[in-house]
Amino acid sequence: MTDAPSYGFDTLQIHAGARPDPATGARQTPIYQTTSYVFRDADHAAALFNLQEVGFIYSRLTNPTVAVLQERLATLEGGVGAVCCSSGHAAQIMALFPLMAPGCNVVASTRLYGGTVTQFSQTIKRFGWSAKFVDTDDLDAVRDAIDENTRAVFCESIANPGGYVTDIRAMADVADAAGVPLIVDNTTATPYLCNPIAQGATLVVHSTTKYLTGNGTVTGGVVIDSGNFDWSASDKFPSLSAPEPAYHGLKFHETFGSLAFTFHGIAIGLRDLGMTMNPQAAHYTLMGIETLSLRMQRHCENAMKVASWLEQDERVDYVTYAGLPSSPYYERAQACYPKGTGGLFTFAVKGGYEACIKLVDALEIFSHVANLGDTRSLIIHSASTTHRQLTPEQQEAAGAGPNVVRISIGIEDADDLIADLDQALTKACG
Repeated sequence: MTDAPSYGFDTLQIHAGARPDPATGARQTPIYQTTSYVFRDADHAAALFNLQEVGFIYSRLTNPTVAVLQERLATLEGGVGAVCCSSGHAAQIMALFPLMAPGCNVVASTRLYGGTVTQFSQTIKRFGWSAKFVDTDDLDAVRDAIDENTRAVFCESIANPGGYVTDIRAMADVADAAGVPLIVDNTTATPYLCNPIAQGATLVVHSTTKYLTGNGTVTGGVVIDSGNFDWSASDKFPSLSAPEPAYHGLKFHETFGSLAFTFHGIAIGLRDLGMTMNPQAAHYTLMGIETLSLRMQRHCENAMKVASWLEQDERVDYVTYAGLPSSPYYERAQACYPKGTGGLFTFAVKGGYEACIKLVDALEIFSHVANLGDTRSLIIHSASTTHRQLTPEQQEAAGAGPNVVRISIGIEDADDLIADLDQALTKACG
């Protein structure tokens, strides 16, 4: 496509990055199920390996099907480039990898998916990295947590599981003042509801497994680069600003400019970490993105209807959906997320832990799975599953207390979903 930024979202979600296959004329992007690619000659191969020419070498690094997905996601998010990988968790490591070194830390929101909290609080210690968790509604706490060893600030646009909405612009201002990038996980909102880069984010990550694919078939992740950060402004990011020994002293930022982070993600990150997205997964995700805006509209409409019903039910203590006027995040949501606040939220069941377990087991339409963002409606009791590894204090901070269930509202008939919740609540609460 030419002049792609002039097109609307609905057009870009179908066409960005895709062109008819030059060999066959196939209109849908083919699945290039190949490990390697034939070089034109020895000079061509050398130029590719020296990063002097862009092309395909080996599918751990680049693949034509995955490349289309990368271009589409970068376009939809307003970035300059993207690197797809094997999962959302892989994307988080890929985002941090060029920034961090032993002794460095990331300042992270307390309102994160439980698996992310575990990855940041436990796993990254093995790299010599650490995380400081703060309430990102308290901007002074975020500022105070940033020190000379901080290399990034990390948050979710709409938090999983509670559906809390983040003031990304305010977070970006804090990160900018400290000279560090803001990384925003935009999985729950998707680029249809939220554009973190337009609000000041440096990097955007997704679990493409969720709303982007939308059909529960494949896992994947992506890191999208805004191209706006000056990696050479300080000595904090030598992987991007200093000579790279593996490429004969090449300096990524000096050589590739706004695409430095993207090139590093492929040439170093995928080369050495190997967190590769397979081409079939990319194909499923490309097909899912073609209907993203339509699905997100329905997710939001259904979620609002179900959340409003739950809020009035006497068997429910509270509902966290930010689209409700009663939510403390309502005004922020209206200002920052005018198209809606997604399909994910939690509600607390009177009767506590045991009632939640009974509720989950009694539902018929809702699927009890560890996933979100599907066309199907999903439910999980986070405290006993996705957030089980956290302390009770961490669970409460993340909005995943023992009396809380998380629901991901699908695109079914909303009245059917309400009826299913009604009968299950009756069984759960006696």
